[in-house]
Formats: sequence, structure tokens, C-alpha cells
Amino acid sequence: MATDAPHVLVVDDSFVDRLVASRVLKGYDIRVTIKEGPKQALEFLNMEHDVKLIMTDYCMPDMTGYDLLMEVKESPKLKHIPVVIMSSDNILERMKKCLDAGAKEYIIKPLNAVDVPRVLSYI
Repeated sequence: MATDAPHVLVVDDSFVDRLVASRVLKGYDIRVTIKEGPKQALEFLNMEHDVKLIMTDYCMPDMTGYDLLMEVKESPKLKHIPVVIMSSDNILERMKKCLDAGAKEYIIKPLNAVDVPRVLSYI
């Protein structure tokens, strides 16, 4: 994999969904870091500075993907990073809330190869 490959952070508490997202993205020569939850993701983001895109599940214990989105958008250091919310639930109010708060997109899981070029266009 090229060292200049874009770095995407995938945040999901589901092992299967993490695996699927990672495999699909790596097929596009993307460098993927996986975190199981928003708290670990925020710790990682505060140390790592080359993440170009955050893809996060919405429903997770402790913090939701929306909470993570808010933390990112409120941080002067992180707010430039595009965030894509992933969910297995197609709930319009939730989609609107996330998009209104600054998410680039709200996609239905599992991540599908047809979604990847569009999602990568935010980098």
C-alpha cells in the first residue's frame, strides 16, 4: 500500500461491520485504522494528525456516532476532518440531525463498494 494512501478512521462496535468496512476500503488502497468506540477514536485523533476521513457507526454504547461528530466539529484541531455516519437504521430524523450537525453523509450499513468512491470524494 502506498505510504501516501489516504488514512480513514473507522469507528464501530461491531466486529463484522469493522471487518467489512476495512476490507472494502483497503480494496481502494486506503490506509484504515479501526477503533471500537468514540472514546478510543477521540484518543487516537488527539495523537494522530493524518486522518483524512472518519467513518463512524451511529449506534454504539457509551457514545453515539452523533456524539463523536459533535466532539469532532467542536474541536479546533479536528473540525476540518469530514465525518460520514453509518447505520443499519434508516431513520430520517436521525439522518437529518447528523447532516445538520455537519456530517458529510449518512449511509446504511454494511459499507458497500458502490458507496466508496462517493465517500472518498470528501477527502
